[in-house]
Amino acid sequence: MINIIEIKDFSAPELDVYARLTEGQLLNRHEPEKGLFIAESPKVVERALDAGYTPVSLLLERKHILGEARGVVERCQDIPIYTADFDVLTQLTGFQLTRGVLCAMRRKKLPTVGEICEGARRIAVLENVMNPTNVGAIIRSAAALDIDGVLLTENCSNPLYRRAIRVSMGTVFQIPWTYLEGDTAKPGIVCLKEYGFQTVSMALREDSLSLDDPKLAKEEKLAIILGAEGDGLSDATIEASDYTVRIPMSHGVDSLNVAAASAVAFWQLGRRTGQ
Repeated sequence: MINIIEIKDFSAPELDVYARLTEGQLLNRHEPEKGLFIAESPKVVERALDAGYTPVSLLLERKHILGEARGVVERCQDIPIYTADFDVLTQLTGFQLTRGVLCAMRRKKLPTVGEICEGARRIAVLENVMNPTNVGAIIRSAAALDIDGVLLTENCSNPLYRRAIRVSMGTVFQIPWTYLEGDTAKPGIVCLKEYGFQTVSMALREDSLSLDDPKLAKEEKLAIILGAEGDGLSDATIEASDYTVRIPMSHGVDSLNVAAASAVAFWQLGRRTGQ
């Protein structure tokens, strides 16, 4: 039976998880097994459910119960489904971007680096990419462009932050990802080499190969390493990599936003020789 609960007041405690808990509080670093995240929009919630994430509660406009969110509601009958007037819900920051549906969900235990690398051919590695918009956009490109998994250093923004999920259009649930130990990718490079990966640092150096260099396409396994906006990759990571690569530019432009650069790199390096 569907458990519909009407919310009349924005200060209702049932709205705390959606309106008043910070991303850090939702993440719950001290007890990660109790961590939560918020998925927004029917399509994104469906993708999270398909990936096996457990819903805790739903919050949606009344009209969506039998409308756009009908499929989600049918799959979430055993949890509280909160609904309220539009005027109440619009007090939630960014509510108009959610297509009228929010779902609080439990985080899952992350896979190990080995589990992601096993059988993978192309891996993306993010070093200190702290902007959740960039993280979400990179993961969306990775999922779309034949990348098998994503590894992040500890200082990267969490892929299950609301903005990252929204920008990724839920692809954070469709491609495996996990964290490396440390604040640079260098320790991860050592691990990746144990799994047979050649490592490619995207960096603006005079000795960098062009992205379309034929030798890159011939590599069976590649790990593509991208750094933070502005600072780029650490010297230690670049020095530990097998290749340093740059995207050819024109009109005097020296670099792209890291999310745009990732899409170009994944498109070129994700293709097999002869494609």
